[in-house]
Amino acid sequence: MTTAPVRLPEHLIHPFAPAGRANPHPAYRWLRANDPVHHDPASRLWLVTAHADCATVLRDPRFSAAQGQRERAREDALPPSMLTTDPPDHQRLRAPGALLLGPAAVRSLADGLAADVDALLDRLPDGGRVDAVADLGRPLATAVYARLFGLPAAELKRFEALARAASVNLDPMVPPARAALGRSAATALTHYLDGHTARVEGRDVPLAALAADDRLSRAEMLGVLNLAVIGGWQPLAEFIGNGLHLLLPDRAAVARLAAADEDLARLAVDELLRLEAPIPFTARVTTDRVELAGGVLPPGARVLAVLTAANRDPEVFADPDALRLDRSPNPHLGFGGGPHFCLAAPLVRQTAALLLPRLVRRFPALRGPDGAPDWDQCLVPRRLRALPIELGGGL
Repeated sequence: MTTAPVRLPEHLIHPFAPAGRANPHPAYRWLRANDPVHHDPASRLWLVTAHADCATVLRDPRFSAAQGQRERAREDALPPSMLTTDPPDHQRLRAPGALLLGPAAVRSLADGLAADVDALLDRLPDGGRVDAVADLGRPLATAVYARLFGLPAAELKRFEALARAASVNLDPMVPPARAALGRSAATALTHYLDGHTARVEGRDVPLAALAADDRLSRAEMLGVLNLAVIGGWQPLAEFIGNGLHLLLPDRAAVARLAAADEDLARLAVDELLRLEAPIPFTARVTTDRVELAGGVLPPGARVLAVLTAANRDPEVFADPDALRLDRSPNPHLGFGGGPHFCLAAPLVRQTAALLLPRLVRRFPALRGPDGAPDWDQCLVPRRLRALPIELGGGL
């Protein structure tokens, strides 16, 4: 006897539908409460929405990241990398990647990143309107990668253009024409990184340390760099807009962040990531039958761990839809989990924790826009097309 498939109620919009992408949370909330391991007939994917089940998907070796490529509704596959491999290949690629993005590399950049943040804020007008996405998020992400890669100032615009174009490869359901452009952009980015890596040999930058490591072939090293840009530049850039969209309407939270010390600033970054992480889900394929608390997955199931749903699970987070800057503990899955936990997490935490408190201290009258947020139609990353903010005069 087969069980009839569970379907979303008619009053809820499918989270992958164009109209549902602006606010997928009601649909995910219903799925988490009523069918937490849900077979979705529209996408033919299994959507896992409860926090405990998503954590299992991320950590259990029966969920294959390599086979998760089958989730992508595109003819192309991402090149082998930390993102698309299983142990032991994953560990072999990840260990050298720490030379680029690990805690020691991030500590080496701390003073320079603080100076970059201050310079970025100095360039903002004293009053008037700016776009948090174009004028804060993207320049910040580019400054971070300039430090990581030792990019000269004259090449920042070129690098940013390549990074933006290649980041379309994050979206597993992008239309074929844009997918083709994304492939071309990724190839161009790889050629650029190949040439630039030769120019930083012997310099005291994280890229030079990675390039000098002999555990990877040249092609594998370039794969790590390509992933670091495609999987890191755009999400970091978009997180600033996402975070300010959540923060600015809450004036008490703005005041508290303005007075925050380093520890509270990092807690605040984690809370903003919990509520609107740029990477909303991750793909796996089951290699065996798996029983989760919310349901059973057959072998070969194409699974999406819906991180954005797990991050609002009331079984884990009190008042899960509320912004609590000092939420602790905060076991959100915005950086993934298990062996594939985001290698750039320390860099994102440090960079955003530098920018956001400085921004609201410098511009205490800062205000966001009225009306509905302008969410982009892409699924990954989750991002705003723009976030116009009124600076209101600085100190």
